[in-house]
Amino acid sequence: MKNKKLIFVYNANSGLISGLIDFAHKNLSPNTYECNLCAVTYGNLGMKKEWKDFLRSLDYNLEFLHKDELYKKYPEKNITSFPVVFIQTDKNIEVLIDTESINKAKSVNNLKTLVLNKISVL
Repeated sequence: MKNKKLIFVYNANSGLISGLIDFAHKNLSPNTYECNLCAVTYGNLGMKKEWKDFLRSLDYNLEFLHKDELYKKYPEKNITSFPVVFIQTDKNIEVLIDTESINKAKSVNNLKTLVLNKISVL
């Protein structure tokens, strides 16, 4: 499946300042943090090993973007709800996992199951 790509888009902007603000928000007020993809897959020291290992096991190319990077790289995408996961095949990009589904995932295992269920029907 290496001709297909999963694009994970965080509900955050890129850059050092945004990263520091997000880190503080996630740790000081986790209940109001707006990026469940980041909250579930990242700890204080970076990406969780369980998530990283899972991603390595997938037979897909992977891309990780912040929402401002998505708008720059794929300006034709008029997405306003984040986080989101896209599937890209050739030139076609479509939503694979929507925000609501990602936000329901409360653990790495929930998110892994969600990803596996979605790609199993492709």
